[in-house]
Amino acid sequence: MARIAVIGAGMGAMAAAARLAVAGHRVTVYERTETYGGALRRFERDGFAFDTGPGLLPLPAVYRDLFVKTGKEPLEDRVELVQVDPSARHVFADGTEVSLPNVSRAGVVAALDEALGAGAGQRWGDFLVRAREAWDRARRPLLEEPLWPNWQVLAEREPYPAVPHKRLLRARRAGTLAEIGAWELRDTRLAALLESHALAHGLDPRTAPASAAVLPYLDHAFGTWYVRGGLRELARAVYERCLARRVEFTFGAEVTGIVDKDGRAAGVELADGTVAEAEFVVAGVPPRTLDGMVRGTALRGEAEVPPRPGAPSRLTVLLALRGGRPEGTAHRTVVHTEDRAAELDALFGAAPGLPERPTVAVSRPGDPALVPDPEHEAVTLTATVPASASADPRAQADRMIAVASRAIPGLRDRLLWHEVRTPADIARVTGAEGGAVPAPALAAAQGRLLHPANTTGLAGLFTVGGWSHPGGGLPHAGMSGALVAGLIVEGPEFRGSQ
Repeated sequence: MARIAVIGAGMGAMAAAARLAVAGHRVTVYERTETYGGALRRFERDGFAFDTGPGLLPLPAVYRDLFVKTGKEPLEDRVELVQVDPSARHVFADGTEVSLPNVSRAGVVAALDEALGAGAGQRWGDFLVRAREAWDRARRPLLEEPLWPNWQVLAEREPYPAVPHKRLLRARRAGTLAEIGAWELRDTRLAALLESHALAHGLDPRTAPASAAVLPYLDHAFGTWYVRGGLRELARAVYERCLARRVEFTFGAEVTGIVDKDGRAAGVELADGTVAEAEFVVAGVPPRTLDGMVRGTALRGEAEVPPRPGAPSRLTVLLALRGGRPEGTAHRTVVHTEDRAAELDALFGAAPGLPERPTVAVSRPGDPALVPDPEHEAVTLTATVPASASADPRAQADRMIAVASRAIPGLRDRLLWHEVRTPADIARVTGAEGGAVPAPALAAAQGRLLHPANTTGLAGLFTVGGWSHPGGGLPHAGMSGALVAGLIVEGPEFRGSQ
């Protein structure tokens, strides 16, 4: 039995802690804030409650596996999962609307044909077939195995299949997500649908590799799920599972250093000068934070991926509305920008700023647990913004409310009050510089969108969570916990679950 110190109580860190405790190790989690869950937080006021982080759960199998492996108890015994149907409603720039069924290729094809015209659904359906091929090729090395030492193979290999495109008498293949939309989907609305998946993860579709096609495929193939009571309930369930497995938590405990003894991690040093000895250290913190904890030690080996470019953040607006949620309202609506080029230039240009007309995701759960009574509604608006956005967030929130009014008639007349959550708020909660939000790992693109390995240049020190392999997002965080637990329990020969 080894003593293991875990830095941070985010979802990946707690997933690793629970698995390590079940394997017989003595695990202590040190969290600098006063609660668990990382980005999965909750805001409450006047009987309203809101998720301030992710609002939906893709790929729930990751957390189902965690609960079975740490207690032979179904996840559904701890939280109530609800499959969202339709998976999303989309309001396009020209006013066209479409609601896409959850996990139904035939239903999606039919809905797109009806809304966008004959042939649109078939083109999207053909794209999903190619996206599935990319998923099948990339899934195991990108998600289920530790990062390959020869990660350059992943950096150079594009898993999205070639679809030759005749242009200037030459056959070309789509190298970016935007090119897939232009060459293969051939409809600005389908292109907007495709690119919105990249934008939601803070990726520029003009530079994101074609392998980003796996992002919409994940939603299509595995469904979109909501946790009754909000995603904070999932964090609570994982925290309680850790407690049940005798994981110890110390809140308000900031780790400032990692003890290095003879070239191996030997514990952690806290802000108050206390040293907690450990045979292994698992760090669920951003890279720059971790670098500051390990003084004079090179964490990155020669086979390590290059530093990732800066990631955008999110601006979230919480709306308390008078009047109940109308019957048949979609849980999630994406209101697309009226000027995609201007939005992408604002977000990813040389001098990033807040878009004048952003794409806004509107979440309307219709969950009685989130409102004081049936005559009120809790709505969350989310938009991608640059990390460390310096412009007035109140002005951007007003723009987002104006955009959301396209999806919610009479929105301003129903508004009781609103709260804004900025990148600075995300930074305070997660410790990420500027409130940046990590994206999932993607193949190709010369390794730009890979994440650092879970092992480090310091023996006994491992990284977990969205800033390490396999990247950001709730499922990926859970996967990182499984990988780190496997590497510690089975050693460097661990190659992932079979």
